[in-house]
Amino acid sequence: MADTAFDLFVIGAGSAGVRAARMSAGFGARVAIGEAYRPGGTCVIRGCVPKKLLVYAAHYRDDFEDARAYGWTAQPEFSWPTLIANKNREIAQLEDFYRTLLKTSGVRLLEGRARVLDAHTVEVAGRTYTAAHILVATGGWPTLPAIPGIEHCITSNEALELPDLPRRVLVVGGGYVAAEFTGIFHGVGSKVILAYRGEQILRGFDLDVRQHLHQELLRKGIDVKLGCDVAGIERRPDGALEARLVAAGATATVVVDAVMYATGRHANTAGLGLESAGVKLRPDGAVIVDEYSRSTTENIFAVGDVTQRIALTPVAIREGAAVATTLYGGVATPADHVNVPHAVFSLPPVGVVGLGEAQARDLFANVKIYKTTFRPLKYTLSGRNERTLMKLVVDADSQRVVGAHMVGPDAPEIIQAIAIAVKAGLTKRDFDVTVAVHPTAAEEFVTLR
Repeated sequence: MADTAFDLFVIGAGSAGVRAARMSAGFGARVAIGEAYRPGGTCVIRGCVPKKLLVYAAHYRDDFEDARAYGWTAQPEFSWPTLIANKNREIAQLEDFYRTLLKTSGVRLLEGRARVLDAHTVEVAGRTYTAAHILVATGGWPTLPAIPGIEHCITSNEALELPDLPRRVLVVGGGYVAAEFTGIFHGVGSKVILAYRGEQILRGFDLDVRQHLHQELLRKGIDVKLGCDVAGIERRPDGALEARLVAAGATATVVVDAVMYATGRHANTAGLGLESAGVKLRPDGAVIVDEYSRSTTENIFAVGDVTQRIALTPVAIREGAAVATTLYGGVATPADHVNVPHAVFSLPPVGVVGLGEAQARDLFANVKIYKTTFRPLKYTLSGRNERTLMKLVVDADSQRVVGAHMVGPDAPEIIQAIAIAVKAGLTKRDFDVTVAVHPTAAEEFVTLR
């Protein structure tokens, strides 16, 4: 084959694109992958991984405080520049790791912005390449509203690179990213206001989870403003930002050092030229695909956040693997979006798998709820006033556990194991006959009555 001809051309070297490329090459396909920024994509470079490192940092303030009750004394000092520098070093190492993965897998990495010219032709840095199949894995990008002063605001992209820690931060939004960065900034010492225009944070989650996390944020001293929108932002002479907030018809102003918008992400398809290849997009720019991640153009596929199905890295990786298996592995493999576990790395964190209570009541005639709240054992000596929520949603007729929810320390770690049981269709009795590990928080899932 010519140096510019491939079986598969992947656009986007993030988690999904790299997995699809490596697997396809492993099946014997000739594969190229184009990347406009840095191999690793959103998750590795400016998403899950660096964010989780900052979440770890944010934990330490509470940990140092609790340590006194356990006989430890310390006078810690925090340095934001040190944290960012260490984070950047780790991300650079991960980027190098991704480059090595592609090279050792036989995938050709082409660096530059890719543009689709037609159904079988892609241009990168002024050079054209042909491919039997094209896979779009360009992810998402933060969405900003068109309001006065939005140019003064940052998104999660810039928040991960701030050279100095802002003393006062307004976080706008109520989803994953907003909740997580609220915890990060508060944990490392900033005064935080969380403003969300909806009636409760974490839209789409179980109502008990939403209300519980809201209360815990208030307990930590975070100013949570619900039903609140931002009308505009102005830069003051002293460099601070003045934000105009509107709630229930009343207007108020707050003065902060940074305004971070976390109001959603849109599919990163602008300028890709997909329309020229006959690929249909939704009004929000997401690629329309079927259950096999095939677009409206037969030989072009799309996976991950660019399709706006379930915007989670492990889901995107599974979708990429499914495309590789479908095209070159000899088995038509649809993407599996049923009972996907997910977490919010807020403080405290959230872990969820399956249906919320309201969803279950829409689907099943009889639903039983098993729920508990308690103060974690660790906080009995320190006196920290934080409570954990655990909840099981059960189809009463079959006794199958159709949802599990947790807010509290280690929730994401615990829910990963619980997800196996929910995915397998285990019943409440299966949970009941499982012996507890004591003393743990996780044991509550097998002792709920």
